[in-house]
Amino acid sequence: MVRATLIGFSAILMWSLLALFSSLSGEVPPFLLCAFSFAVATLVGLVATGRRGKSQAPAVKVPPMAWVVGVLGLFGFHFLYFTAVRNAPVIEANLINYLWPLLIVLGSALMPGEGLRWHHVTGALLGLAGTVLIVSDGGRFAFEVEYLFGYLISILSAVTWAGYSLISRRFAQVPTRMVTWYCAAAAVLSLACHLALEQTVMPADAMQWLAVLGMGLMPVGGAFFVWDYGVKHGNIQVLGAASYAAPLLSTLLLILFGIGALTTPIAIACLLITGGAVLASKDMISRPRRKPPITVPDPLDSPAPNR
Repeated sequence: MVRATLIGFSAILMWSLLALFSSLSGEVPPFLLCAFSFAVATLVGLVATGRRGKSQAPAVKVPPMAWVVGVLGLFGFHFLYFTAVRNAPVIEANLINYLWPLLIVLGSALMPGEGLRWHHVTGALLGLAGTVLIVSDGGRFAFEVEYLFGYLISILSAVTWAGYSLISRRFAQVPTRMVTWYCAAAAVLSLACHLALEQTVMPADAMQWLAVLGMGLMPVGGAFFVWDYGVKHGNIQVLGAASYAAPLLSTLLLILFGIGALTTPIAIACLLITGGAVLASKDMISRPRRKPPITVPDPLDSPAPNR
């Protein structure tokens, strides 16, 4: 489980690159960017599956509901998120959207074989507090009635991703390579939304094309494969709480590349999110070593005394 959890955590590291790659991709509209990214992710999945070979990738009957969850999870989340930021201020929309890690932690209590303890909830709440400081620029935000529709869509986006992550665990028998086809369907749906809702703007130079390629290889593509494996086979409470590291690492990367500045709220957020992730991971970090069982000899197995 530790290995699977660490693999899932690599998705969080990839998601931290989303803001950086987005800022380097120029004026490419969101749905077209998603179409490109999901197409790249599809190619990555096809190459990875081909390298494994058919003999090592036996056919598995995929339930129809797994298809619905996979496609709606990947495409539906991005559709709702982009709709939200178009109908509400981006700070508030982001803040509401980042309820999904907390929803994962809380919702995991309903999953078979899972349990929810105080440190899971406390760690997730500390992460949420740190995220509030980051996305609200030090706590400066205001909810306005005129943006109610955008706020509601943000809630739906959070519920969608949390639901996708939790329900995916119920389909643990479905191989992660199926994410390839989820991405393919999401690419087609994203392109349809782009043609219907956006004006086409292509990347202007090599740097922008590299940013688009990077998105498909990592935050809007490759991350979905490792996340799928992590939520199916790893510690989902730890992954949920650790997901709050994504906005923190994203902000630190922007600072590193000179796009943002280090402030006191960001420093405090760093402590809150790191402390929350460590607290939520308490079970995995301080797992007691199992003592070898004490065997009591059976009197019937003991040799008979010499007479």
